[in-house]
Amino acid sequence: MKLGTIRLLPVTIFTLSSLLAVKSAELVRAAVPTLDAAPSAAAGAHATTASSSETPPEPSAQPSQDAGPPPVTDAERVVLLELRQRRQELDARDAALTVRESMLIAAEHKLTARVAELQALQKKLEALETVRKEREDASWQGLVRLYEAMKPRDAAAIFNDLDMPVLLQVVDRMKEAKAAPVLAAMQPDKARDLTAKLAQMRTQRDGQTGS
Repeated sequence: MKLGTIRLLPVTIFTLSSLLAVKSAELVRAAVPTLDAAPSAAAGAHATTASSSETPPEPSAQPSQDAGPPPVTDAERVVLLELRQRRQELDARDAALTVRESMLIAAEHKLTARVAELQALQKKLEALETVRKEREDASWQGLVRLYEAMKPRDAAAIFNDLDMPVLLQVVDRMKEAKAAPVLAAMQPDKARDLTAKLAQMRTQRDGQTGS
């Protein structure tokens, strides 16, 4: 190696060392802001996290009062169906009782009207019977007065030939004072038969009157 080359080596080494130092300083200066910014960013992130953690959470939404009813369970559905069926049965029974009551009321009204008709008819028949008896009695009274005005012997002769039903109606309406002489003048068998039947008729009539 030449001597001049050997002398140039320290200079070259010094120069390269100086350049290396300068580059290192520049690199250090460039790296320092980045390192300073990193703690700042970390601090900012930490502050953001802290502020987020310190901010109270928003209250959860309360359930709305207008929300629909809770769903019906199977057991509740069965109970509701049974209650509905029971209500329908009670309504049907109530309707049947109402119809039956209406029928009974209608039948009662009809029966009451029928009873009133029968009572009116009974009164009408009784009135007609009374009129008939009055007319009949008036007819018999005419014959009675006729026989009472006759002599007992003449009346007895007629009574002996009269039918028993007619004879009973006439003698029954005669006064006892007028009938006695006539019976005495009649045929004994006819008079005896007339007396027995007359007593029987009056007994039956008195019994009907008493009842």
